[in-house]
Amino acid sequence: MKSNAVFKRAHNRCLNMLAKHELGTHLRSELELAQALDVSRTTVRAVLSSLANANIIHRDGSRRHLVRSPVADDYFPEAQTESVSDIVGRRFMEWILQGDFRPGELINCAELARQFSTSTSAIREHLTHFNHFGLLERRPNSAWVFKGITTDFAMEIYEIREMFELRSAHRFAELPPDAAAWSELDAIEREHRHLLGNIDERYREFSRLDERLHRLVHDASQNRFVLNFYDVISMIFHYHYQWNKADEKERNYVALHEHLAYIAALRSRDLDAIDAKCRTHLQTARKTLLKSVDHLRQATV
Repeated sequence: MKSNAVFKRAHNRCLNMLAKHELGTHLRSELELAQALDVSRTTVRAVLSSLANANIIHRDGSRRHLVRSPVADDYFPEAQTESVSDIVGRRFMEWILQGDFRPGELINCAELARQFSTSTSAIREHLTHFNHFGLLERRPNSAWVFKGITTDFAMEIYEIREMFELRSAHRFAELPPDAAAWSELDAIEREHRHLLGNIDERYREFSRLDERLHRLVHDASQNRFVLNFYDVISMIFHYHYQWNKADEKERNYVALHEHLAYIAALRSRDLDAIDAKCRTHLQTARKTLLKSVDHLRQATV
């Protein structure tokens, strides 16, 4: 697992902020930067020192100003900015989606720890999220059983998802113009358009892009309960999407366009438009989830 993820993530976010400013612009105070980047002042000082060493900013007395615009090589790779819990969550999702995994099958905690190059405690901590909701059941000898979900469970999870995402989307619209989340939204939009331009060959890459957009929106809530619950929502929706391949490309094509409309609404900061585009997309996701749950149920009978 990579170290210094908090520093590297803050470093990249600061670069995104600086990329929007003209050369010569004076940076905000350490306290203001710490608040904007949501990190400690110690981390901000480390970031500023790194930027100065790269000749991106220059200190003049008590003030710092921008002397060079950031370029791609100034950024840390995305994989190095993830926390241990984020890495475990992402790799667990990939493992679930890549395998022909059905309800009733065992998950071995020790084996996953070896595959993910992490500790068994990190794996157990992640799996415990799903245990609370009855998706997994713990067994002796570090084994867990994947129990699957019913149609009623899917309806309940959708209602919670809609409630949490609408609230998070409103919070996103309230973010200040220089918040790092807007730069991330720009990057996600570019990837959407690139994927649309190569939809025939790359439509299976949609799941991870979908995960990035919705997690970014949920992160704006700054609510620990919303954020913890999102892992459950993400696994349920993305796991079940894989079971109905008949119209996968067409579904992903529609979802990409719904995402772009949702992104445009977020940028507009118009709460009515945000609600409308968010509900449209989530209702499409609900229909897909219910069809997939039914498809999986029939396959396991």
